[in-house]
Amino acid sequence: MKLMRIGAPGRERPVAVVGEIAYDIGSLTGDLDPAFFADDGVERVRTALAAGTLPTTPLTGQRVGPPLARPGAVVCIGMNYAAHAAEAGAAPPATPIVFYKAPNTIVGPRDDIAIPRGSARTDWEVELGVIIGRRARYLDSPEGALDHVAGYVVSNDVSERDFQLEQSGGQWSKGKSCETFNPLGPWILTADEVDPADLRLTSAVNGDPRQDSSTQDLVFDVAHLIWHLSQFMVLEPGDLLNTGTPQGVALSGRFPYLRAGDVVTMEISGLGSHRNTCVQA
Repeated sequence: MKLMRIGAPGRERPVAVVGEIAYDIGSLTGDLDPAFFADDGVERVRTALAAGTLPTTPLTGQRVGPPLARPGAVVCIGMNYAAHAAEAGAAPPATPIVFYKAPNTIVGPRDDIAIPRGSARTDWEVELGVIIGRRARYLDSPEGALDHVAGYVVSNDVSERDFQLEQSGGQWSKGKSCETFNPLGPWILTADEVDPADLRLTSAVNGDPRQDSSTQDLVFDVAHLIWHLSQFMVLEPGDLLNTGTPQGVALSGRFPYLRAGDVVTMEISGLGSHRNTCVQA
């Protein structure tokens, strides 16, 4: 099952998509927000679908918004593909590198990416996003950690490398939290339909290939990340976990950084695609 939000920015409404048919789930929830996931929202939608009580709704001609509204936290993992660590001049980390993005960076999969004022090094990062579905606190082991996942989504951890590395003051958030710096969507695919260990991730700029990898190359897999993070923080329903990006970003020195007018596309197998145009903030 796919969970989506459609409509104008700030006025999106939640829908569930099964096959080619979209169902309005507004009678079950006002939004796909942390409260929805905390209140067993995915199962409530499944029950209503099985009962045949939900009206259908058209998708054609509708803006597709980000499929997650107002997460409590956006937790991100750095250097989580060995080849990406190498292109950044680093060894694969011995323990997960964790940083945060501001939740208000989230925009839709077709919305514009705003190049920040003073930026010369805005970069793209295709990532597997994980939507937390159950509270994760002090998990005993990675075994069973995936039971805390509601679904998976295509996420772009847009980064400004000068802000991140040269003006950081020691942390990365300045280069990660600029407006529009987390395109997300087009849908959340529920966890029962996804094998997070075997997904292909690709990205391109103006049609020219940039990244092409697989989650088989993750240094720390999704289950390990959730278990590890639960030792240091509480992951709440509706939180977004960005799991890291593969090689092929501009930071490598092999590609130019983004400029106004560039079009960034990315895709993860089964999870849909993004197409974002860069504009000047």
